[in-house]
Amino acid sequence: MIVETTGLTKSYGTNTVLTGLDLEVAEGSVLALLGPNGAGKTTTIRILSTLTRPDGGTARIAGFDVVREAAKVREVISLTGQYAAVDEEQTGRENLVMIARLRRFSRSAARSRSADLLERFDLVDAADRRVRTYSGGMRRRLDLAMSLVARPRLLFLDEPTTGLDPVSRTTMWDAIGELVREGVTIFLTTQYLEEADRLADRIVVLHRGGVVADGTADALKNQVGGTRLDLDFGTALDAGRAEVLVGGVRTGSRLSTPSDGSAAHLHRVLDDLRVAGVHPERVSTHRPTLDDVFVAVAA
Repeated sequence: MIVETTGLTKSYGTNTVLTGLDLEVAEGSVLALLGPNGAGKTTTIRILSTLTRPDGGTARIAGFDVVREAAKVREVISLTGQYAAVDEEQTGRENLVMIARLRRFSRSAARSRSADLLERFDLVDAADRRVRTYSGGMRRRLDLAMSLVARPRLLFLDEPTTGLDPVSRTTMWDAIGELVREGVTIFLTTQYLEEADRLADRIVVLHRGGVVADGTADALKNQVGGTRLDLDFGTALDAGRAEVLVGGVRTGSRLSTPSDGSAAHLHRVLDDLRVAGVHPERVSTHRPTLDDVFVAVAA
């Protein structure tokens, strides 16, 4: 495991943010940490990235203790925060070279690494423009590029697409997916459930400083209920007749019945209704979403 925490606690005055967090993250995977505002997501990242000391418990990154061996932890991690940490008065290239030099690259190696990252993140045409002229999406891509200068094993992304338009968000998702394919471990916090569903191998939901759900997206969805068929009829009478035939829960002229999600089950239900002379006007399949999970466990 590249991340291991045991009994992690943190308070700010009388406000308890983490109440004993136990967490493991496998190397090469993507973990999405979800939760309402104030659940402890950013505090967790700040502790794991050595920016904040925990009040209690332990946390290790790649085997190194985040408190006692903070310098070693920083050698294997990088962080992209909620807001792009770029120097607006420098050009994109100058920002990257600066980070590389701070990472003790030689001048030639810094220029070479910067050129590679500018090409990778489609910033070559804007490389020598001041960052203050960049769009929001360009700034976020530059910020991510700066996080990758030293080729980290573990990358923390704290709400990396907040405020981006859908096209820029998709571009960032593609970039993150490429990093994962290269073996970088991603520790992601996000307010976008679609983002977690698309990117994460595993999802952990925090609420009031503790873990209230942990698993794959599919496993969490199944916890709040399986797939169902929603059948709309012209009258409540027809819905009632269908309820007797196939079971489920009726609300007015709508019947919702459990399903295994297969085409075979759908055809069987429709055949049974057809034989009985009951014909739905509309049929839809509903599978729980991460929104359903979030509401169920963090309400």
